[in-house]
Amino acid sequence: MSQENEELIIPHNDSVMIGDMYQNWFLEYASYVILERAVPAISDGLKPVQRRILHAMKEMDDGRFNKVANVVGQTMQYHPHGDASISAAIVNIGQKDLLIETQGNWGDERTGDGAAAARYIEARLSKFALEVAFNAKTTNWQLSYDGRKNEPLALPMKFPLLLAQGAEGIAVGLSTKVLPHNFCELIDASIKYLKNKNFELFPDFSTGGYIDINNYNDGARGAKVRVRAKIEDIDKKSIAIRSVPYGITTSQLADSILKANDNGKIKIKSVSDNTAAEVELVVQLAAGISTDQTIDALYAFTDCEISISPNACVIMNDKPHFVSVSDLLKHSVNETKNLLLRELQIKLNELEEDWHFSSLEKIFIEKRIYRDIEEQTTWEGVLAAIDKGLEPYKKLFRRGITQEDIAKLTEIRIKRISKFDAFKADEHIKGVNESIAEVSHNIEHLNDYAIKYYEGILKKYGKGRERKTEIRQFETIQANTVAIANAKLYVNWKEGFVGTGLKKDEFLFDCSDLDQIIVFRKDGKMSVSKVADKTFVGKDIVHVDIFKKNDERTTYNLIYLEGKTGIAYGKRFNVTGVTRDKEYDLTKGNPNSKILYFTANPNGEAEIVNITLSPGSKARIKTLDFFFETLDIKGRSAGGNQVTKYPIKSIKLKEKGKSTLSALKIWFDPNTGRLNKDEHGQLLGRFAEGDRIIAFYKDGSYELTDFELTNRYETSDTLLIEKFHPENIVSAIYFDASGNQFYCKRFVVETQTLKNKFSFIKEGNGNELKLVSTHSDPNAIIRSGKKKSEWIEEQIALHEYCEVTGWKAIGKKLNILDVKEITLIPNEETDAENPTLF
Repeated sequence: MSQENEELIIPHNDSVMIGDMYQNWFLEYASYVILERAVPAISDGLKPVQRRILHAMKEMDDGRFNKVANVVGQTMQYHPHGDASISAAIVNIGQKDLLIETQGNWGDERTGDGAAAARYIEARLSKFALEVAFNAKTTNWQLSYDGRKNEPLALPMKFPLLLAQGAEGIAVGLSTKVLPHNFCELIDASIKYLKNKNFELFPDFSTGGYIDINNYNDGARGAKVRVRAKIEDIDKKSIAIRSVPYGITTSQLADSILKANDNGKIKIKSVSDNTAAEVELVVQLAAGISTDQTIDALYAFTDCEISISPNACVIMNDKPHFVSVSDLLKHSVNETKNLLLRELQIKLNELEEDWHFSSLEKIFIEKRIYRDIEEQTTWEGVLAAIDKGLEPYKKLFRRGITQEDIAKLTEIRIKRISKFDAFKADEHIKGVNESIAEVSHNIEHLNDYAIKYYEGILKKYGKGRERKTEIRQFETIQANTVAIANAKLYVNWKEGFVGTGLKKDEFLFDCSDLDQIIVFRKDGKMSVSKVADKTFVGKDIVHVDIFKKNDERTTYNLIYLEGKTGIAYGKRFNVTGVTRDKEYDLTKGNPNSKILYFTANPNGEAEIVNITLSPGSKARIKTLDFFFETLDIKGRSAGGNQVTKYPIKSIKLKEKGKSTLSALKIWFDPNTGRLNKDEHGQLLGRFAEGDRIIAFYKDGSYELTDFELTNRYETSDTLLIEKFHPENIVSAIYFDASGNQFYCKRFVVETQTLKNKFSFIKEGNGNELKLVSTHSDPNAIIRSGKKKSEWIEEQIALHEYCEVTGWKAIGKKLNILDVKEITLIPNEETDAENPTLF
């Protein structure tokens, strides 16, 4: 081997050293990413790049806008990374609309449009940022990465910035995600904390929409929120999406809708993005598709609803910690109090120094001590002469007189001495004393001072920062119940195959690929399986249907032959829950048992059947009628009641049955705006086939609907929702804006068209329905007057005040001026918990 090759041999102990170096380097890199790049500090809520940007902008601040490219250059003196990351961080801060005022095209987080190049856009610190984030006297400093500049360890942030802006970052081995919260609510919560009151905080997004905070769990690790876009009906053929969920752009949302359409989950014609000042995506529906079902499907299958899992990780004492939003707010408030105390202490010290020197100057000039230095020839002599002259007055001062104080007196100009005004000096000292007393009081009552500070911030900057995301309780949407029927199901009855790919066999019905199907066989077996291309479920199928979990109304009527004894049994049962792909025996389980008669009844119908016995049976009467209504509805495993012990030749339907179930109880949940059978919200009543629901809206219209659970009602626009009784008389009071007049009218609903709104008040901008009732003799209290302390209260029986007219009539004027409040008086037939107020 040559000497050259020998020199390339690496000793074994060096390879061990390289492994150690790799381990150390990786740990150092991981620590660097966590502490210096991805995770915000709890002290000021900022990542290092954000802090350096704000510091650089403060250095550049002269009240005018600066090119973002210049800001990037200034920041690079402190941030050891490229300009792209700095520019992106500036845009991110600017789009929050809190710390930076922007000028130019800064992009749109709703549409995903990026900002213009840094050389074309401008920025400056907002007045809010200048007030809450900077104070050189309370800032701790460190050297920048190259040792040329000083930069802040943390900005003296006197506001819960991290909770207001939110933060997101991915580091090595951990990530952080703090959701943004409402500006005004954060300040209110801070004040409550200072007052030792309980507070709650929930996310608020600049994109608006709806949020379900049931599982927010104070934003702690493992929490979750559901966020929805705001969707409205335009007409029966189209809907409009008025907001996007947090973190989703309009283009992403449109793509998810088109993808759901391609996958057959929804049926639409087109999606148009008309977003400008406000978000608007218009979805045109396919023919025959309802808007209510489509809205549910959009929430179930597209990005119109997303789940967000907060994960609040912050740097505290140079280590990452997982905390809750309450912890973050409390830390911020405590830090703000400390900063305010430091500012007050600094200010007090400055005032004390001002008082000290002003008093010193006054005595120095008034007592003509400056004349004592005329004969002195040395600096030491000058200082000693002044010190001697001040000796009689030293006891008047709050601290000792130092050489620096005496030296400062020598710097007073002759011109100032000649123009000295003793009255002005006294007034100044008096003002300083008052300021000292005020600052001392604030220090002693620091909590009250902090509360006033927060109240001042809210008053100055809270306008226009009201909550944008509406807090709602979301209903749970079952995907298989709202999925569009995008497949066709076929069956081979004899061979026992079911599936969407058996196109040569018998067509059953349309279904969704999310559905489950329930199958009954002649041998008395039942099973539930998922819709698939081709599934073997067993030979001799007698019934196939879509399985609805927890369906207590669909009732199966069955007569089967018990294989061991030859006795026929009848039973009625529901199937509410099963294990998928498991066989269940509906008979007593003996061999040779088989189904003789079977029907599925969606509303618990109980028919009458005619049974013909075998000619060779020993029974004297060979035919008999069997009434299924005599059987109780039980579980699927029940054995049933004996029908006959004789052999049966045939069973035929004699008479269709009526439902043996009570009418369906329907509730309306105002939190979700949905109907339900789960006893959530207000009971509307019992509903049978043909029954209707009527809803009255604030715009002065009413709408008749069926009682399908997929119906949606916008609770913020709804005054009254109840079961519709055609004979009821509607009593209403509405406001006519053009005439500044209230009207009363009574009418009977004459229209019968479902899901069409009919306006029954005068048309015009600002016209609004104020009260509505279908009670036979409704009474209302009307309060009027210019001042609340002088309101006059008057009770009116609406059924006596105005007559019943047509639903299009204008109505009768209310001869009451300055109406301020109208309240429906509850009675036995009126929901006392929901009086109509405005």
